[in-house]
Amino acid sequence: MRKLTPDDLMSLERYARERNAFRARVMQHKSIRQLAVGPHVRWCFEDRLTIQYQLQEMLRTERIFESEGIAAELETYNPLIPDGGNWKVTLLIEFPDPEERRVQLARLKGVEDGCWIEVAGAERVFALADEDLERENEEKTSSVHFLRFEVSATMQSALRGAAALAVGVEHPAYQHRVDVPEAVRRALLADFA
Repeated sequence: MRKLTPDDLMSLERYARERNAFRARVMQHKSIRQLAVGPHVRWCFEDRLTIQYQLQEMLRTERIFESEGIAAELETYNPLIPDGGNWKVTLLIEFPDPEERRVQLARLKGVEDGCWIEVAGAERVFALADEDLERENEEKTSSVHFLRFEVSATMQSALRGAAALAVGVEHPAYQHRVDVPEAVRRALLADFA
């Protein structure tokens, strides 16, 4: 998947005009790229469009319009775009109550390393997590992690041939498996184009 360049981004003024329509388009797109993995974990499969949206929102929020600032944001966000042989996932740990979240994030240390994908007929592939920086400390894990799953050519071929896909989390305090719905599986195949 092609990385974003400054030419792919809207100016702050143009984004202000087009934001509502662009956001609606991205939310529709994201709706078939997300999975609840149990009651408190959500995986968001990123692609060029989802990252462009995140980047545009960051530029808007921070009022970044100078080329050096835009280049720095591109350097931060482009690694989250799949490379054609992998999936990039934002892992969100969701507990609405702040006190419960604090307790659970302590229990879930290391959860990001227990995330996996499984193409029918192939071995499970565990995530490479938080390659940019460490997101946990001695007390707790973060509520957001960035995962990369390498998907071999054989697995990609099997998926194109309608092989089933499952994802899950294997952690002492959180174990869940989800069979990926067909619409999501089809959407994720586009990441290998």
